[in-house]
Amino acid sequence: MRRMLRKQPAVLLFPLSTGGTMSEEENAYALLGRGLQLLDEGNPAQAALVLERARLAEPGKGSILEALGRAYFSSGSYEVAASCFEEALEVDPTNDYAHYCLGLCYLKIKRKGEAAGHFKIAWTLRPSDEYSRMARRFGAAEAGAEEEG
Repeated sequence: MRRMLRKQPAVLLFPLSTGGTMSEEENAYALLGRGLQLLDEGNPAQAALVLERARLAEPGKGSILEALGRAYFSSGSYEVAASCFEEALEVDPTNDYAHYCLGLCYLKIKRKGEAAGHFKIAWTLRPSDEYSRMARRFGAAEAGAEEEG
């Protein structure tokens, strides 16, 4: 008589998502990649649609919010872009690029005083020629006057 052996379940080192679909995080990452590609190809409105889906999949993700802000800015939706950059700064207040972009949004919607402050913060976080130029241009500080030394 043959004895039936019971198979032991395989131990998975990497969890598989159910039903062959991507997990929420994997899906958000794929959507972010697609959105950035659309931005690079000059399709900001389409990028915004894709990135909004990524935002729904991973709310509060700074990289998604930053890319979404860029898409709205490039589409001419400056107030919506500003809210995306504001939200990105709630996630990471040290994001120099989000400060810089928020400053650009504020310039477009005629909030120059607030723009100047964000240019100064961006320059303080990461001194660069562009941040320095914008900070000085809008009277935020003597950005760039202090050289490394």
